[in-house]
Amino acid sequence: MATVRHGRVAGEKGQRKSAHGGRSSERSSLMNIGKRVDYALRALSYLAAQAPDCAVSRREIQLKQDIPAHFLSKIMKRLEGGGFVQSYLGSRGGFALKRLPEEINLKDVYECLEGPLALMGCLEEKEKACRYCSVCSQISIWHEAQRILANYLAGISLQQIAQRSGLRDELALWERRSWSTPATMPASGVSPLNAH
Repeated sequence: MATVRHGRVAGEKGQRKSAHGGRSSERSSLMNIGKRVDYALRALSYLAAQAPDCAVSRREIQLKQDIPAHFLSKIMKRLEGGGFVQSYLGSRGGFALKRLPEEINLKDVYECLEGPLALMGCLEEKEKACRYCSVCSQISIWHEAQRILANYLAGISLQQIAQRSGLRDELALWERRSWSTPATMPASGVSPLNAH
């Protein structure tokens, strides 16, 4: 089964052998969350934790959440078009959420960037994607899996994943804590590296 994104088949090199013994360019996957969704949620989760009346610069979002500049520009434009953020011009301009964080859920963000959430093309396009839809014994399984996933993502708001300090600062803090915490010796007093 190939990776399906909204009825299209997306290939990836060297994942399995084809029926003819060569390498197939397709891999089996129900859903592939791409960088656009990841970066969009990074940006939105940072904005969600800031003061509602404060515009955050594109540069600050880029640095705090480690998002490549060329990705961020396109993503913020899409999010603005989807009604998630408001942009402000000028030297003190930037971005702020257009709606309250608790009113924005992950499913809506995903669909703003990728279109309708669909685990398999046949669930949305029916016979256009697969001529066996009317007699398929597994389609109800994938339909239920899609319903569960959609409801789960719809139940998670930006408020729940808001991140005030940003990923880079959080990672730096976590690394400092890790280095400052001494390794715990086993009860026997023997280091696992020296045990035989």
